[in-house]
Amino acid sequence: MEIFTDLNEITTPFPQAHITIGNFDGVHLGHQKLFDQVVARARQNGGTSVAVTFDPHPLKVLSPQGIRLISTTPQKIELIGRAGIDVLVIIPFTREMAMTTADEFVDKVLLGRLGMRDLVVGYDYAMGKGRQGDTAFLQRQGEEKGFSVMVMPAHYEQGMLVSSSRIRELVAAGKMGDVRRLLGRWYQIRGDVQWGRRRGGSQLGFPTANLYLSEEDLCPKRGVYVTQVIYDGRQYGGVSNIGYNPTFGDTSLVAETHIFDFNADIYGRPLKINLLRHLRSEIAFSGIDALSRQIRRDIEVARKVLAKEQQKRLIAYHRETEA
Repeated sequence: MEIFTDLNEITTPFPQAHITIGNFDGVHLGHQKLFDQVVARARQNGGTSVAVTFDPHPLKVLSPQGIRLISTTPQKIELIGRAGIDVLVIIPFTREMAMTTADEFVDKVLLGRLGMRDLVVGYDYAMGKGRQGDTAFLQRQGEEKGFSVMVMPAHYEQGMLVSSSRIRELVAAGKMGDVRRLLGRWYQIRGDVQWGRRRGGSQLGFPTANLYLSEEDLCPKRGVYVTQVIYDGRQYGGVSNIGYNPTFGDTSLVAETHIFDFNADIYGRPLKINLLRHLRSEIAFSGIDALSRQIRRDIEVARKVLAKEQQKRLIAYHRETEA
């Protein structure tokens, strides 16, 4: 996938550009439907599949406290790349960009700069100043200016509308099974392992890898989770506590993860953590012994959950190979 982060880098319109445009926060199953459609239409017509998005998210500029994002920009790039898109255009979003009218954006960017011949958007998409460029506007523009427009309907999974806002609500509530159904994958946090207070191994007997979290980002419900840990291309089981560690009176928001069957120095190294199930809320224990006993119980439950998940994956794999 070719990536452009500045419109001025694009000196020649793309051949037969088939475009989808959106914020794509989380790259959920609804977004994936858009990408599938754009890729299929581009291939059918010998064109170029193009995804257009913005960085930062427009609401981070227009209302900084108004949104907490499901995915970082690197995650979004990674996930869109998996969809088979030929070109990703990431437009820097500024207050000046926010003043661009829908007409200007269609003429100068989509048609003039990118060479759009076909557009695929979601049912609720709108662009331009004041969000005046809704789907009806785009369809009229297509008729006037010679490009086709396909509006994708809302997508549902098991009766739930797939939307970024709904996923944010589910993450905040710790409903990771539902989050997975709408994302099409486990919700993931990632970062570089930081030095902690080193109590996990020395005092509790359960060493942890610590990722510090920002209060300004989307944060799952506080508490203990069954997790899958991805390090250096390998996957391990684990349990993670997301919170402030009230037993010790800490004040920093951190994800402390005990990784099963693992012994390596990973300070400063990148770690990815998939959240499978919220086991319990974070509580203050009477002391180290009580906390240690509870961690043992958490680990026992987590191993059972992970074993069931592995069994499900094996069954699904055999069904696919036999089909």
